[in-house]
Formats: sequence, C-alpha cells, structure tokens
Amino acid sequence: MNQQQLTDKALDLLKQLISIQSFSGEEDKTADAIEDWFKAFDISFERVHNNVIAKNKFWDDSKPTLLLNSHHDTVKPNKAYTKDPFHPHIEDGKLYGLGSNDAGGCLVSLIATFTHYYEAKSLNHNILMVASMEEENAGINSLRGLLPSLPKIDVAIVGEPTLLDLAIAEKGLVVFDAVVKGTPSHAAHPNENNSIYNTIEVLEWFKNYKFEKSSEALGDVKMTVTQIKAGSQHNVVPAQVELVIDVRVNDAYSNKEIADLLKAEAPCEMQERGLKLNSSKINKDHPLIKSGLALRRKTYGSPTLSDQAALTCQSLKLGPGDSTRSHSADEYIYVHEIEDGIDLYIKILEGFLKK
Repeated sequence: MNQQQLTDKALDLLKQLISIQSFSGEEDKTADAIEDWFKAFDISFERVHNNVIAKNKFWDDSKPTLLLNSHHDTVKPNKAYTKDPFHPHIEDGKLYGLGSNDAGGCLVSLIATFTHYYEAKSLNHNILMVASMEEENAGINSLRGLLPSLPKIDVAIVGEPTLLDLAIAEKGLVVFDAVVKGTPSHAAHPNENNSIYNTIEVLEWFKNYKFEKSSEALGDVKMTVTQIKAGSQHNVVPAQVELVIDVRVNDAYSNKEIADLLKAEAPCEMQERGLKLNSSKINKDHPLIKSGLALRRKTYGSPTLSDQAALTCQSLKLGPGDSTRSHSADEYIYVHEIEDGIDLYIKILEGFLKK
C-alpha cells in the first residue's frame, strides 16, 4: 500500500472515530475501531482497558524503544456548537467533528506512520504504538496508569496539535487550594479583620509575584488565580476566602520546588493538589530533533499540558492541527493537515530510525 492509500484510510478512520462518542472513560467503541484497523493490516496488538497497544513486527529487546502516543478520548462538546459534533463532514477542506483536532488527527497520523514502519527491518529503535484513553481527565487508566506495564521507553513522540512544529518542551502544572482567613462577624458591626478585604492584598501578591528562574524554551513560570469563593449570605462576614491558583511550571523548576517556594512565601495558606504533572523536554541535539530540523520544522515551548507529563524519558510533542482549536465549538482539522502530518512523521522517523 502506498502512502496516499494509507493516508486515505487514516482519514476514514478519523471520520469513524469522530462519529463515535468517546468522552473520557467511555472510549470502548473507539478502541474497537482502532482494533479493527490493526486487524485489517494483520498487526498484532493488545488491549488494556481502552488503551490499544502494538509493537513493530521485528521487535528486538536489545534495542531502545520509541513510543508513538496519542489519545482517542474527547471532552464533552460545549454549548456553542452549531454543527453536530458527531457528524464528520468536510467543508472547504475542513473536516469537522468533536476530537478531529484534539487529538484524532494526530492519532490517526501516528497509527498510519506506525503501520508504514510495522514490517520494516533493521531499525535502530523498536516502535511502540499506544492509542490511549482518559487523557483529557488524567484518569487512572490513562497512559500514566499504563506505563508500569509497558516496556522501557527511551524517547517518545506525543501526538498533539502543534501546527507540525516541534514542541521541544512543555510546561508542567501545579494547582493549589489557598485560604485567606479573617474574623467572622455580623455585617452591621465593625470588623478590622474581614477575610474578603484581606484577600485584596493577597490577590495583589499573586498578581505581582515573579519567579526568578526563566527558561529558554518555556519562558517564565505563569501563576494565575482562577477561582474565588466566599460568603453564604449578605449580612455575614465569612471566616475565610478560598482561592484556586493555577501554576504553569517551566523546566527550570520541579513541581515540588514550586510547591515548597509558594508555601513558604505566599501570604496565605496553600496546599497543592498533586505534583505529578511535571514539565517535559527533549534536548535540541537529540537525533529526533535534528531529523525534524533537517526538514525545516521550527522548535518552540508549549504552554499546554498533555500525556507528556506522565513520561520520564525525553519526549517531543508534535502533530497536525492547531492547539487553539482544541475544545472550541465546531472543532475541525484541515484534510491537508492530516496528509502533511503523516508525511512529516514518516520523514522524521526515516531520518531517525534508519541512521
């Protein structure tokens, strides 16, 4: 089968995936569709929950392993949709449908690329393909939960929409719950320790705080107050104000360092929800990146989170589509982006796997 025929079949698979509801934790039918692809190409695979896993035909335990990964779950469609999110159709070169851009286009492009190399001999890496579940909600059965049962992974390509540029770093995430305290009282009486007024100074502190260490690829750490909650009725001054703080962490800090720093310095009580979503990166001189640069692709640092956060190996985020379309109404991906994505994946791996 030539590359164009493979691309056409990948586009058909994407349309099929779009037509199937696959919210996080409900991906059984899309997993079935992915299984059908592997069966049609006589590719051995296994399924763990709704994760579908395949190894290249000439797997050799003595070789390092390249992971190709993207996800087949979606978020729920928002209320601004004007088109049926489960009706894949092409208008003006755009394939519309929920999950088309995030990350169905990437997934089918990686599956097609894996299929292209499945029977290749004398590769310098094994290829492990994982079509994963529960990426959108970081569920317990997602790639993170699957990793302990997989072979050792030495380097990875995570398929997410990057306009086919090379995301050589990705910011991590720590979410904090913060509490600003005060003295509860009746609103009619004087109170010099009003928790809501106390929050003004705290919010200014968060707004103006600067982390010292910046990153070449990811820039500064970005800290944002995203939620605030206080009070129960009009005539009661509440005992406390609750805040939620979203911190996007560059590769100059570990998540633990960020947590320790803020808990020591912030003018309020802070508690992190978890520290697992660390930043990711790959060296610019890694052969995988050199192969991409030779194809005139640009490098950048990504502010958005993906399953890269589950990996401890060096990893590259790369794929067709545009991140700004993700989770938007009337989501779409250009048909030519799928064609270009498969072509680029194949060429990058040509320069990486056969050297």
